[in-house]
Amino acid sequence: MTVAPAPLSLRLLGAGGAAFFALGVLQPMYGPLFPFFQQQFGVSTASVGVIASAHFVGSAISPPLAGVILTRISTRRVVVACLLLLAVAALLVGFAPSWPLAVGAAVVGGVAQGGLSSAVNAYLAAAGTRAINFANALFGLASMLSPLVAAWLAPQGLMWPFVVVAGLATVSLLAARIWGVPAMPRPEAQAPMHRVGRSMTLFVVMLICYVGLEVGFGAWGGKHMTGIGVGQAALIVSLYWGGFTLGRALASAFGARFQPGPLVLGCAALATVAAVLGTVPALAPYTYPLAGLALGPVFGTAMVWAAQVLPVRFVPFLLVSGSVGGILVPWGIGLGFARSGPVAVPVILTGLGIALCVLVMVTLRVRRVRVGTDARFPA
Repeated sequence: MTVAPAPLSLRLLGAGGAAFFALGVLQPMYGPLFPFFQQQFGVSTASVGVIASAHFVGSAISPPLAGVILTRISTRRVVVACLLLLAVAALLVGFAPSWPLAVGAAVVGGVAQGGLSSAVNAYLAAAGTRAINFANALFGLASMLSPLVAAWLAPQGLMWPFVVVAGLATVSLLAARIWGVPAMPRPEAQAPMHRVGRSMTLFVVMLICYVGLEVGFGAWGGKHMTGIGVGQAALIVSLYWGGFTLGRALASAFGARFQPGPLVLGCAALATVAAVLGTVPALAPYTYPLAGLALGPVFGTAMVWAAQVLPVRFVPFLLVSGSVGGILVPWGIGLGFARSGPVAVPVILTGLGIALCVLVMVTLRVRRVRVGTDARFPA
């Protein structure tokens, strides 16, 4: 199946782009708000991270449910329901009277994010590299602004950053009302299920490695820089996310000129080089913007590639693997850091990068062999 690139338009990107901007503000917000959660609810440093984990747990639960639901009801209904749930969950976190209620609301917010991300990524993956990377670039831009929103508003009250998220969700609902939400493409003829299963497995493990790299660089970059004596650790991490957003913007502008598989491979190789160079303390600060630039296009382009190989309705299920990577890899890096110090961060990221490159090459090889076989033995 060949995915024809769709022209960028408000009909295609209005609601999805606004929704991704709202999600980009919410997801990175929890970390900067840890001190305010501790002050508000009296929880310890060891316990406050539970609320961020709760959000990721929720985001891991909903994609398979969304994948099933999208086969039965319209994309528009799923997007609208998830936006309403996101607005309510954000307000519940911000105004929660107790810590357990705040954590529970974070799970609900994660469920809303997972469902919304599933639906939007599925129809944008079918639209091509430009559209999905544009929407994900908006997510990256919001991720850069999110810590500033938290730092500016949280001293006035913990609820205000989450009021902003609820407001952005409401704006997204208005965008859906004005411009609508594209429908999922109709299923086309597909390969036998054993072939689909093999490709699905490769993409699942590929996304585990990719999200592990993305979150690993972003979550542990500050500790790595501080550990090797770099004074501007926060700036380095901001430059990482800046490079990340720039990478997605460039992919939106120029990515349609390249086949998705080779583009993912090139980006993965460049990110691996950045991780290797990160083991050299003198070079480490410069590797984070490079890693962000390399990793930015990977997710959206991989989704487009998956939509060419797998039925589009399978795309939401792939997002679960991303959540697994986001949960396991930071934990694993933490264990490595405790045992080996700051060098564990780039070493583990190097291993993930190599694994990602190998998986992409295997997937390309499997696809090449399959195409050649199908050409020799037409149905």
